[in-house]
Amino acid sequence: MPDSPELLFANAAFYAAFADGDAALMARVWSSTRPVACMHPGWEPLIGREAVLASWRSILANPPPIEVLTPRALVLEPGKAGMVLCRERVGDALLAATNVFVREADGWKLVHHQAGPTPDDGQDQPSVTDQVH
Repeated sequence: MPDSPELLFANAAFYAAFADGDAALMARVWSSTRPVACMHPGWEPLIGREAVLASWRSILANPPPIEVLTPRALVLEPGKAGMVLCRERVGDALLAATNVFVREADGWKLVHHQAGPTPDDGQDQPSVTDQVH
C-alpha cells in the first residue's frame, strides 16, 4: 500500500495536535472541503467542521498537554479515502479509535474521528516509535 506512510503521517499529525494542545494544527488536519463528524467518548455525535473544531478547541484548552500513544495503528484501503484503526492511550485511559481520511489537493485530511473505551488486554505496550508527543 504505497499511500500508507502518508496516511500514517496524517494520522500522527492529528495526534500531535491533540498531545500538544495545538488548535491551529488541529484545524489544519481536518478537511475544510468535505463534511466532517466526530464522536468523542461519552459525547453526542458532532456534525460539521464548526462544531467539530469547537469541541477540539474546548478539549485542547484544558492544560496541561498530554501524552497520547497510538499503538498498533493499522491502515485500511488507501485510495481516495482511507481509515486508520488504532488504540489511544490517553493518560490511564485506553480507547479504540477510527480515523477516516480523504485525499485532498494538499494531502490527507481527517473527515471522521471516533473513539471509545476498550478493554486493556496488556498487548498495547507502546514502543518509542508509537509515541506522538
